[in-house]
Amino acid sequence: VQLQASGGGLVQPGGSLRLSCAASGSILRIDIMGWYRQAPGKQRELVAVITRGGSTNYADSVKGRFTISRDNAKNTVYLQMNILKSEDTAVYYCNADIVRSGARYSTAYWGQGTQVTVSS
Repeated sequence: VQLQASGGGLVQPGGSLRLSCAASGSILRIDIMGWYRQAPGKQRELVAVITRGGSTNYADSVKGRFTISRDNAKNTVYLQMNILKSEDTAVYYCNADIVRSGARYSTAYWGQGTQVTVSS
């Protein structure tokens, strides 16, 4: 099982970016999917999570600006980021709790990270 993230880049303050993360492999079911970020010198922090049924939770710092969504048929999670600020600069990682084919329990998987830089 692999998670492949994409969509990062350089954007000016106030701009937008959309991150995608696709899971592939022998997957029976994906439960919670989410995005985390880690800025230089800081610990990795939760940005947003979404359940299989579509319930969401956001960090206070991104509420009203970021939107997490998923396509269960494509095993993909998205993060639409609007009104970006310099403090959003970080490496963004996707995460998913995946039940592999033939398994009874889920395992947490991480994507490789994608850099988001907000700067003028």
